[in-house]
Amino acid sequence: MNPAHLLAHFETISEAPDAIRHLRRFILDLAVRGKLVPQDGEDEPASELLRQIRLEKSRLENAGVIKKEKVLSEIGNTDIFDIPSTWCWTRLGTVTSYIQRGKSPKYATADGAPVVSQRCIQWDGLNLSAAKQITLESLNDYEDLRFLRDGDLLWNSTGTGTIGRIVRVVNPPEKLVCDSHVTIVRCLIADPEYIRTWLRSDHVYALIEDRAAGSTNQVELTAQMAINQVLPLPPLAEQHRIVARVDELMALCDQLEAQRCEREARRDRVASASLARLNAPEPETFKDDVGFTLNALPPLTSRPEQIKQLRQTILNLALRGKLTRQEPSDDPVSVLLQNVSAAKSLMVQRGRVRETLPLLRKVDSDISQSLPDCWDFVAVSDLAYLRSGVALEHSEEQASGDLPYVKVADLSISANRDGIVTSSRFVSMARADAAIEAGSIVFPKRGGAIATNRKLLSQTSVICDSNLMAMKPFLDAMLPYLYMWFGAFDLWKLNSGTSVPQINNKDIYPLPVPLPPLAEQHRIVAKVHEIMTLCDQLEASLRTRDEARHGLLTSVLAEALQPPDEREEAA
Repeated sequence: MNPAHLLAHFETISEAPDAIRHLRRFILDLAVRGKLVPQDGEDEPASELLRQIRLEKSRLENAGVIKKEKVLSEIGNTDIFDIPSTWCWTRLGTVTSYIQRGKSPKYATADGAPVVSQRCIQWDGLNLSAAKQITLESLNDYEDLRFLRDGDLLWNSTGTGTIGRIVRVVNPPEKLVCDSHVTIVRCLIADPEYIRTWLRSDHVYALIEDRAAGSTNQVELTAQMAINQVLPLPPLAEQHRIVARVDELMALCDQLEAQRCEREARRDRVASASLARLNAPEPETFKDDVGFTLNALPPLTSRPEQIKQLRQTILNLALRGKLTRQEPSDDPVSVLLQNVSAAKSLMVQRGRVRETLPLLRKVDSDISQSLPDCWDFVAVSDLAYLRSGVALEHSEEQASGDLPYVKVADLSISANRDGIVTSSRFVSMARADAAIEAGSIVFPKRGGAIATNRKLLSQTSVICDSNLMAMKPFLDAMLPYLYMWFGAFDLWKLNSGTSVPQINNKDIYPLPVPLPPLAEQHRIVAKVHEIMTLCDQLEASLRTRDEARHGLLTSVLAEALQPPDEREEAA
């Protein structure tokens, strides 16, 4: 091990994603390789420990305390990894007196005894508060061997994501038992905490789902698999030293994790305070507050969700007229609305859209008063029209064709990242009457996809299926601002609340849009684009920094595992 190199870079690598988790795994790896504590020539070798275990197991079998087991096959040369000369490879069943799954319990509704299930077994210990109850009478049918003892290991043995968790029992209550999804491992002479160290290392835990038997939906760790699990066995005295050192280092990792959480909490508090000052600005200090926030956030930002908060704040400011200046020379909103009304009337006359007369949804007076004087709230129906998608016969769909037939899944394909240009299915121009024009905002209208809040501009004419709808402004010049406003709107607020969520025209048309003069709309969109580009750069720098830290962490840990002679050659 090369602790000097590790310590020299620790401040940097401790900020890497999952750094503490990697350090914990690294500690376990060193422990089970014999690299965490020095070997002592005075220790009795593991071969002597195995001899003592066999003698004790034979005595217990002859006394009828434990059942006689089949002799396990010897382990020859193994290519898992090299171990110290005083160690030996053996099997878990060789160093235990009992390995068995629990029984299916007879559950009690009340006044029973706790029975350990998989959810009771957590990495930080045994949590009996999560235990169900077993009838007291049924405990009379249990053999004495099945009652848990101090030092027993409990190993989760069923189910993806749960299998492999393991804890050591400490001072269990009388007649505590396990259900059939938990394996009991009872060590003989060997230190159970060392055995647990091996079983939770990557050499076992990280591979256990692949090795487990059963269907893909319900993997199982059988008792025979547990019995035959290979094990690197150190001398008993060294096992105790390893356990003590692992405990010490894991406690240090706990402290480091707590410090990391406190650092992140401080960053969150400062970042939140900065964003809060922008969301409730003081007019005389607002410009300075914006400057401070944009300058301070990069060093304070360590996670993508913090940048997401910044993006939301920027949009909030933009839609309240706080991000750009108001110019007295701008044509007022009333002029813009006259132009929009004229464009709308022309479309109605030509039969392209229907006349809509919904009422503007009531706007909270505090929100209304927070807008600049030259702004106004206007209903969507006065600014844009909506088109719902259509359901086509499957026979009309083609692998290629004239018009993309856009479905919900097509909103997520990489080719449409910056706008809809293609789809997985197409239709012929014979269905052009159902096409949605380029420059329309397409979004989900039915099902769970509403919650994704996915909204994309169509870059070409497309046909949408019946799970989508589209919004297009009467005045094309308003599209960038309307797209920005709608992009910040949470569609899930509009769903009907039925078993199949749905959004209809009547839900969207009355929505109030905070409308600035057209010239200011252009300034707002440009400013938002400028700041969002900075956010993109900040996110990219986060990824680069995290990748660099992760790479350094991996390099340092890999070097620490190299034998000393290999490190000298590399140098």
